[in-house]
Amino acid sequence: MGAHALDKDLEAVAASARAALVQEIDASGAWAADPVWREVFAAVPRHVFVPYYYIGTVDGYERLWGEDPDPRARERWVRGAYADTPLATRLRDGELVSSSSQPSLMALMLAELQVADGNRVLEIGAGSGYNAALLAHRLGDDDLVTTVDLEPEITESARRHLAAAGYHPVVVTRDGARGVPERAPFDRIIATCTMSSVPHAWLAQCRPGGRILTPLATGLVALTVQDAAHAEGRFLHTPAYFVPLRGGVRPEPERASLGAVPLRGRQHELFRFLLALTRGSLDPLEAYALWEGEGHPRRERYGVTVAGEHQWAWLDEPEGPYTWSLR
Repeated sequence: MGAHALDKDLEAVAASARAALVQEIDASGAWAADPVWREVFAAVPRHVFVPYYYIGTVDGYERLWGEDPDPRARERWVRGAYADTPLATRLRDGELVSSSSQPSLMALMLAELQVADGNRVLEIGAGSGYNAALLAHRLGDDDLVTTVDLEPEITESARRHLAAAGYHPVVVTRDGARGVPERAPFDRIIATCTMSSVPHAWLAQCRPGGRILTPLATGLVALTVQDAAHAEGRFLHTPAYFVPLRGGVRPEPERASLGAVPLRGRQHELFRFLLALTRGSLDPLEAYALWEGEGHPRRERYGVTVAGEHQWAWLDEPEGPYTWSLR
């Protein structure tokens, strides 16, 4: 019995759990900007995309899967597939390398992507294939959706899950920072992995007036593309934690010690966002002084500008006084 061929009892559990998830996301207001996504999430079965996943335990991880011989374990698996939580789908040496994102965060990102009928969409980070299926269902044309991932095992399983659910978007295996030029131009680009800066290839492959939504630092920035060398936009209000993009050479700056930063800063999510955004430009005490002086600014006050070879993050205004180069 495959994960997409459940017995009737489990099929009923899946349908009930999916309906409950849709209600939960609806109540959160995640797709308020574009309520059509409610019908999409109600139609696309998440369990098909996570035939197995891992949940954290005191000893490490426990694997839940749809073909467990124990019917109670199978029910746990299918209910867990519709929990509003991220699911670890691929581990390597105990380290998470791929996951299925939290559905309410996916809903928010898809609504904020501002997709319109006929748009061509590129997704960076294929994951389980679930996000690509949601996009394909919303657009009603598989050929409008392209998803890319560096890992052949991830693209192969995503393609398999998509086919099992009845979707056939284009799945490409390569470094997502390079985009997919042969499928360009795109109207929308959405990334489901954290970036340290915005790849220039994305701008070059996006139509003027197009929109790029990507995790950066511990937030989500929505950029409007002006042309192949220019884009600008602000962060959304929500925190977002994703697996970093793999591929290319992107050295992480050394993590500075927070020992001298007062506890209220170290524990505050908005300070940690500023710290991640300015890493390599501000030391933690400078960041803390700014954060206090500006009244603990919310994410929406920050933005990103790409202009040719230069790109920078800023607070309130692209021209300063507070700007930090992105590397």
